[in-house]
Amino acid sequence: MDIDVNVAARAWRRVADLEDLAKECVRQSLAASGAALASNCEVSVTFCDDEAIRELNAEWRGKDQPTNVLSFPTPGAIERKPLLGDVIIAYETVAREAEEQGKLLRAHASHMVAHGFLHLIGYDHETAAEAERMEALERKIAMALGFSDPYAEDAIGPAGGAN
Repeated sequence: MDIDVNVAARAWRRVADLEDLAKECVRQSLAASGAALASNCEVSVTFCDDEAIRELNAEWRGKDQPTNVLSFPTPGAIERKPLLGDVIIAYETVAREAEEQGKLLRAHASHMVAHGFLHLIGYDHETAAEAERMEALERKIAMALGFSDPYAEDAIGPAGGAN
């Protein structure tokens, strides 16, 4: 799989090795899900700011406000798509959520990459059963990356870690 990472907002540069982290998140998400993808498919992960994601959220979802992550899957069966889709993550919202939840920015950003990727391959959280299934995978992915359960009250990431 080709994983294209675009850091469009300078603030994201505060997260060490963000591009490598994003790629590893996608790889772990794929492994945890067991999804069968087209050979040599591509996924794009963009780290932007709140203004950019607000514009996308307004245009595509009719919600004129920033959000933490948006996913834009390309149409078709995942096993035949050469381009899986795009995951867009907003710095200010993710940084604020991480602080409010007592999490490392690095851990929360990883969670958003995994969450967005799972949406690209068909996971959702519209019903309680769907949410439970998706959250279980997100927990598994976080653990594989060395982070705490993203849904735990004290999910701060590895001891001594920095953003």
